[in-house]
Amino acid sequence: MIPKEARPGDDTAGLLFYLYGPGKRDEHVDPHLVAAWDCYVPDPVRSQEFSIPDLAALLDAPVHTLLGTKPPLHVFHVAVRNPPEDRQLSDEEWGRVAREMMHAAGIAPHTDDRGCRWVAVRHADDHIHIVATRACEDGRVPDTSWSKLRMQEAARRFEAEWGLRRLVHGDGTARRWSKTGETEKAVRRGLAEPARETLLRTVRASAAAAIGDSDFFTRLSSAGLRVQQRIAPDGTVTGYSVAMPGDRDKGQAPVWFSGSRLAPDLSLPRVRERWSRSPSASPTATSATMWRVAEDKVRQAAAQLGAGGLHEGAGDVAALGDLIVVAAVVSPHLVRVRMRQAACEFERAARAPAARTLEGRARALYRESAYVLSRSTAAFGGPDTGAVLGLLTALVMAVDGSRSWHMAQEYRVQAQAAGRAGRLLREAVEVAVGARAARGYEPRRRPVARSSGGGQRLAVAAGARPMAAVVQQALPEQAREVMADAGWPALRTRLIEIERTGSDPVDVLSVVVKQRELTSADSVAEVLTWRLEGWREHRPPAITATAGAAPDRAPRGPGGSAPARSEGKSETIRRRLGDEQGQGPRRTR
Repeated sequence: MIPKEARPGDDTAGLLFYLYGPGKRDEHVDPHLVAAWDCYVPDPVRSQEFSIPDLAALLDAPVHTLLGTKPPLHVFHVAVRNPPEDRQLSDEEWGRVAREMMHAAGIAPHTDDRGCRWVAVRHADDHIHIVATRACEDGRVPDTSWSKLRMQEAARRFEAEWGLRRLVHGDGTARRWSKTGETEKAVRRGLAEPARETLLRTVRASAAAAIGDSDFFTRLSSAGLRVQQRIAPDGTVTGYSVAMPGDRDKGQAPVWFSGSRLAPDLSLPRVRERWSRSPSASPTATSATMWRVAEDKVRQAAAQLGAGGLHEGAGDVAALGDLIVVAAVVSPHLVRVRMRQAACEFERAARAPAARTLEGRARALYRESAYVLSRSTAAFGGPDTGAVLGLLTALVMAVDGSRSWHMAQEYRVQAQAAGRAGRLLREAVEVAVGARAARGYEPRRRPVARSSGGGQRLAVAAGARPMAAVVQQALPEQAREVMADAGWPALRTRLIEIERTGSDPVDVLSVVVKQRELTSADSVAEVLTWRLEGWREHRPPAITATAGAAPDRAPRGPGGSAPARSEGKSETIRRRLGDEQGQGPRRTR
């Protein structure tokens, strides 16, 4: 349950007309009153003698009778919303929520008969709006300085009582989301995302890979951002701001974002924490070798994460977040999308609400791994599939360790973020497994069926073979489990796509199954779908012409006529692999 207090206003009637109206962004369905300061207040949409202006005048009456200075913005407005996965509350339950929220905010305490006037309007299944006027009936002005915190505490009590999704109090680790105006501006400019999102991703990648102030600012400039440093009178750089080229406000001035406006851990002091201990240089080697060096360091660090206590663990997970960001930047195209999504999901898990120790053993290993990865691709090009697979499995181990650490500290939001990142990394692992299988795959000639009449062999049409039979042949012991899985429709679709490429789905499925064990998979069908996706991206050229599938052709004699053939006999021309590349049969002179 999420109570969100809006900015105070001064137009009670205008707000009520909006809440009872059709809505601007979402359609307002059946707007009606669910609770009020007085149970006898009529609902304007269900009364012939009471209108919305009448309700607004009734709410504003105590404001006009205030002695002394009246508050310039007297309208108090809060929306209380449930996440989509929560059950739908009744009007009576929402009415109780409204009363408790007004009590918690100090607007209308339960023991105060002369409190402020308020109403709660419901125009959707998942939320209500509460409108109050900040003037008590005895001339007092309520103290709402702690209203946000107290309403959050009331929401947590309702979640526990009604079995709703359990949220947590703000711990200072949440990211700064784009505002509505920023999103609308991106749409008008035809951009894929708001400028804030692009800046956040670019600054985080630069901070994760940099080793000092000058390197950090150089990376920002090289990424195409406008950079502005804040310099103290003594010449010390105390902060920075970045802007996207072409992103300007109404006055045509660049729209600058400081690091702290992008995320809590991107202020300059927090960025500098990453460089408290410079990573040791790695010897020159091939890209694959350097990726394996990084893998070894990650495995060592995963076993030591949080071993030094709470503060050391907070520093460890912060460095792990940077490592995943760097790995996403330098990862091959095959898994890059999932790696970037995993880095985005793990962002919250990398910010633990605790002080950080910057000299932990695991933290140093994660920093060295990030340094090795950034150097490997920049100097030597991309790694091979085996090296990528090894690092991905090590990252899965590290993220699982961070999730366990967060759960031990009861950081639920961070643990959930680590769980989502771990799932995406597992997907990337299985896609890499499928790609490795494709690299060593040797296509075989597909079996064909004889027609009963003319003796000519006809290839089996793609999709004509039941995919259930394919699974039973490739995985006889797990076929029933796979076809009962919720992921079976996606796997079946993938197998049909494989067959349409000209490959035998039984052969391909058998190959990817043998690449890695399946006993630890929560969903075998889902894992196989990911592996087949990797195989399809790196599949070898398939044999499109099979033995017996080509029509009979014979050298033509003089005049272009073909010699007669004996009835019932047919000769076939066996094409070599590669003959299907537009080369026809050789003619005789």
